[in-house]
Parts: sequence; structure tokens; C-alpha cells
Amino acid sequence: MKEKNKQLWQAIKFTLFSISAGAIQLGSFAILEIFIKDYWVPYLISLVLSILWNFTLNRRYTFKSAANVPVAMAKLFGFYLVFTPLSTYLGNLVEGLGVNDFIIVIVTMLLNFVLEFLFCKLVVYRGKEDTLVAKKK
Repeated sequence: MKEKNKQLWQAIKFTLFSISAGAIQLGSFAILEIFIKDYWVPYLISLVLSILWNFTLNRRYTFKSAANVPVAMAKLFGFYLVFTPLSTYLGNLVEGLGVNDFIIVIVTMLLNFVLEFLFCKLVVYRGKEDTLVAKKK
């Protein structure tokens, strides 16, 4: 497969898996928001659930990487060490200005989508794409 087509297909798969992770994040956020009125608690819990889902699917199917899972996850954890406090703080700040929680979380998810794809492509799986060997039955 040509490199351009491969990268387009990766972007499509990443998008589809991110949509499924987004559904998990929005669904869990909506459920938690019923019981917990502070923005940041439901946001953090739903974010962690979506990260685990997205990481698992994208490592296996999008980047097809046999990269050391703890190392890859540690790199992604580094990304979220910056993204999570910043997005939580800014989301909480904007909520205080009266912006609807769901608007905040959707804008944050879109930003996360773009930044995470670039981070995975350029940092987490750099040089380790297409290294996963399919198991023979």
C-alpha cells in the first residue's frame, strides 16, 4: 500500500476508534453527571475510560504496533499529564462562566482527538508502526 494511502487509512481508523471512545466518554460523562454535579469528576473518570479504550484499539489496529505496551502507555501517560490538568482546569473555568458542560466536553474531545493522533504518530509509535505480527491459527 502506498504511504499516502496507508496514512489516510490510519487517520480513518483513528477517527472511527476515536468516535467509539468519544461515545464511551460522552455516555459515561452523562451518567456520572446525573450523580456528581462538579464538572471535573465526571470529566476525569470518563476521560480515563475513553483513553484506555482508544489506546487498546489504536495500538492493535491503527498503528499495528508491537511496541512495548508499558513504554507506549507511559508515553501516552506523559501526554495526558499535560493535557488532562490543562483541559480540566480550563473546562472548569469555562463552566464557571456559564458555558454548558456538554459543549465544553465536546470541544475538549475534538482538541484531544487531533493532538492525540499527532502525539501517537510522531512520538508513541514512531518507528514502531506495522511491527505487530498477526497470529496464525
